Amino acid sequence: MNQITPRNRDTGADDSGRRLESLSALSSRLLELCSKAGADQAEVSCSEERGLNVGVRMGEVETVEATRDRGIAVTVYFGQCKGSASTADLREDSLAATVEQACAIARFTSPDPAAGLADAARMATHPLELDTWHPWELDADRAVELALACEAAGRDADPRIANSDGASVGTGASLGVYANSHGFVGASRDTVHSISCALIAGRGEQMQRQGWYTAGLAADDLEPAAAVGRKAAARTVARLDPRPLSTGRYPVLFDAPVARTLIGHLLAAVSGGAQYRQASFLLGAVGERLFPGWFQVRERPHLVRGLRSAWFDAEGVATRDSALVEDGVLSRYVLGSYSARRLGLESTGNAGGVRNVEVAANAGGQDALLRTMGTGLLVTDLMGQGVNPVTGDYSRGASGFWVEGGAIAWPVEGITIAGNLRSMFQAIEAVGSDIDPRSHLRTGSILLDGMTVAGG
Repeated sequence: MNQITPRNRDTGADDSGRRLESLSALSSRLLELCSKAGADQAEVSCSEERGLNVGVRMGEVETVEATRDRGIAVTVYFGQCKGSASTADLREDSLAATVEQACAIARFTSPDPAAGLADAARMATHPLELDTWHPWELDADRAVELALACEAAGRDADPRIANSDGASVGTGASLGVYANSHGFVGASRDTVHSISCALIAGRGEQMQRQGWYTAGLAADDLEPAAAVGRKAAARTVARLDPRPLSTGRYPVLFDAPVARTLIGHLLAAVSGGAQYRQASFLLGAVGERLFPGWFQVRERPHLVRGLRSAWFDAEGVATRDSALVEDGVLSRYVLGSYSARRLGLESTGNAGGVRNVEVAANAGGQDALLRTMGTGLLVTDLMGQGVNPVTGDYSRGASGFWVEGGAIAWPVEGITIAGNLRSMFQAIEAVGSDIDPRSHLRTGSILLDGMTVAGG
C-alpha cells in the first residue's frame, strides 16, 4: 500500500502526531475488513475533535462547554452499488458491525453509474505542511476571563450601550484521516479559535443590536479581546437613530463581510450538484463572461495558514491552485468525482467544498470605494433567504448606511435590495482591498453601480 502518513511527528505535550498515526492504523484496519467482506472498493474517514466554548452576559458566566467527539465513517462499493455506515465506538465488534452494515446497505442499493472512488490517478502524492495546526492551551478560567474582558470593554466604551447579548470565547482542534482502497491515506490537523461580542444600544423601540468577532487558526491571529468589545460597541452605537430611505435605484456597496455572500451565490450556482440537477441560474456557463473583464477569482488551497487549506480533498484527490473566474469569464465548475461523472467531466479536487477562494481587488479600501460611489447605500447586514438559485432573482432585507459626498451620512434599516444575480455580477464596478480575513471566501467590499432599493 502506497501510504501517505502525517509529516512532522509531534513530540512533548502535543500528541497530535501520535493520535493521527492511531487514526491511520484504524483506517487501514477498517479497509481490511471491507476487503474481507467482499467490497470492490472502500473508503474510510476517521476524526477526532476537541473544543472549549464559554459564554458570559452582563458580567456573569452563562455557559462553559468542553467537547470531545470522535467519528468513523465507512463507505463500500460493490460494483456501482454504494453503502455507508458510521460509528464512534472503537471496539472490534462495533467496527466489524459497522462494515457489515455498510455492506448490507450496498447490496440492497440500486447501481449508480457515477458511484465509486475518485480515479486512482488523481490521488494526492505530495503532502504539504500548510501551517494549520496551532493549539491554544486555554483553560476554562482563562477563557472566561477573556470573555468578561471583551464584554466589559464593550459595555464601558459608550454610555449609550444599554444591554448586552454577551461575549464568547471558543477554541477547537480537529484531527482527520481519510483512506481508501486505492492505497491513499491522508492526514490533516486543524485548529480554529474565536472571540465575539454582541451589544445593545438605546432603549425601547430605538434599541439597536450589533456585534463583532475575530477568528483565526492561531491565537496570535486574533484581535485582542478588549478591541473586539470596543469594535462591537462602535458598530452598535453607529446604528442608532436610523432614518427612512425613499424607494429608488441606487449604487450599492456591499461591506466585505456581506460581499462574500455574493461569491457564495456564485459558488453554489457553479457547484456540480446544482449543475447536474439543473438547479442553477448558471447552467452550462463555463466559458461565458459573467463579470467585467478585470474581475478575477482564484482558489488557493495551498495558502499557508489559510482557513481551509488542504493538500487533498474529501476523496483524496490532489488540490491545486486554479482560476474560477479569469478576466470575467467562468473557467470551471466546482466538482467532486461524483458530480463530475454525472456531467461527463473530471473532478476539480473540490469534494468537500472550495478552499481559500480569493477575489482580486482593483481598488483601495472601503473609504476609497465610498468616495468612488459618492452617493448611495452601504450594506452592512442582510436578512432573509430571498435568492432563487434557479433564476438568480435576488431580494433580501438589508440595513446599513446612506452615503453622501463619499462619506457615511446616517444609518438606514428596514429596506429591501433587489436584482438578478447575473445582472448584479455584470454591474460590479470595483472590489476593495479591505479583505475580511475571517472566512475562506476572501474578498473586500464590492461596489455595484445600481440596485433597486425599497424603503421601509
